[in-house]
Amino acid sequence: MVDGATRRRLLIQAAALAGAALSPAAWTSAAAQTRLADYPFRVGIASGEPEPDGVVLWTRLVVDTQAMDGGMGAAPVRVDWEIAEDEGLRKVVRRGRALAVAEAGHSVHVDVAGLRPDRRYFYRFTAGGHASPVGRTRTAPERAARIDRLRIAYGSCQKYESGFYAAHAHLAEEDPDLVLFLGDYIYEKAAAKEAVRFHPPVEARDLASYRQRYAWYKADADLQAAHAAAPWVVMWDDHEVANDYGGDQDRTNPPVAQFVQRRAAAYQAYYENMPLRRAVKPVGPDMRLYRAVDWGRLARLAILDDRQFRAPRSCDGQSNGKLIPAACPERSDPKRSLLGERQEAWLSGQLRDTPARWNLLGQQTLMNEVITPDGRVSNDGWDGYAQTRRRVLEGWRDHKVSNPVVLGGDVHTFFAADLSLEPGGKPIASEFVGGSISSLGRSREILRGMMTINPQIRFGDVDTRGYGLVDITARECAVTFRGVENALAPKSPVRDLAKFVVEDGKAGLNNA
Repeated sequence: MVDGATRRRLLIQAAALAGAALSPAAWTSAAAQTRLADYPFRVGIASGEPEPDGVVLWTRLVVDTQAMDGGMGAAPVRVDWEIAEDEGLRKVVRRGRALAVAEAGHSVHVDVAGLRPDRRYFYRFTAGGHASPVGRTRTAPERAARIDRLRIAYGSCQKYESGFYAAHAHLAEEDPDLVLFLGDYIYEKAAAKEAVRFHPPVEARDLASYRQRYAWYKADADLQAAHAAAPWVVMWDDHEVANDYGGDQDRTNPPVAQFVQRRAAAYQAYYENMPLRRAVKPVGPDMRLYRAVDWGRLARLAILDDRQFRAPRSCDGQSNGKLIPAACPERSDPKRSLLGERQEAWLSGQLRDTPARWNLLGQQTLMNEVITPDGRVSNDGWDGYAQTRRRVLEGWRDHKVSNPVVLGGDVHTFFAADLSLEPGGKPIASEFVGGSISSLGRSREILRGMMTINPQIRFGDVDTRGYGLVDITARECAVTFRGVENALAPKSPVRDLAKFVVEDGKAGLNNA
């Protein structure tokens, strides 16, 4: 765990950074700066975290995506924003001013309040004599409202070097109410020698290099289009920090104090580049990101953080890569948690108190137990913490939770499966992993072996990149897997790979 001296030092640094953005001197300096020579909205705009009365509006000023500081230097910049009922921005309902400071990567997070529930809005930023594109967003319905439908587009794993973002271009055209992104927004490693496209050859390890990596990714026009199309709800996975990290370690087992400093830098960069509320801003290496979004009485989406609070990996000394023997006793120890005691208690409350007809769980990976033909499981996810999974499933059962559905990512494969307490048991929930935006998958042979020995997995596709589309009504939850034909091409058509329907009150999958 993090030693006290390291944590105190990181907390002091975080407090100083937060204070800089509120400095009157910074405001005075920004007020005097009227124009920027170069266009500052090169990494786009976004909205997120919809509530019945408001949303978060986000941008980050960048004029040079290769520069560690985005080419913005040290000076603060005034940013004006407006939000309107029409795309032409003639019916402006709220406007204001924010300050983009170097200490926060020249990012802007505006918590807009006072909007009407269940409404579409349009927004724009201006800074230094330049205007951003116009983005589209919306508010959530009132929590007690009876809502007819909800559309969620979801995805994960968008390794820049592995392919293009045609999936995002098509996702933007689906007219979703929400976009759910489930992790691996960036990959931290230095550029590979062989790649479809390249980013600067630096491994992201400190705040400057993480900022540079986000700027490089976010300059992609298709990703920007997806952000501008609808409000996003985001969760990280491992590559936003380091491969396979959990708690205060990654696979390389560096000194704890060294890794926690890296985690603090990664969390700060993540916050700076996502449409998140200021209330969740990280404090040193700590950031509470698990939360829930209600869509009237139709749906509740609980989003889990299975990286920050997990116990150390089970049977790590017996591992071959990520795989450990399924008989490893540590993975069934009820004291070990993937989510941490506090987050588990929060989730239990969400299950117990939900008024929603459909209860979705957004988390990073495949929740199902998957055993290899030689009797091994991964210790990097739910299989390494089997009792955490059991407690969640028992919670759904014992609280008689209405229509639980799990959405996941991480494994670069489309999966549809039933979730039950025992192999072949009665389904308690349905699970859908939405493939990957661009990251490459495993082999077909491995997939066939997985599905043969794990028959609860009803569908799998390792070859296709894409995203999931979830359409919810009172009667059913329909999940469509959408795949691009060629993720190695800048533009590619999209097609339906499979569609599944979960009927109200009936756990388990039906092919549509």
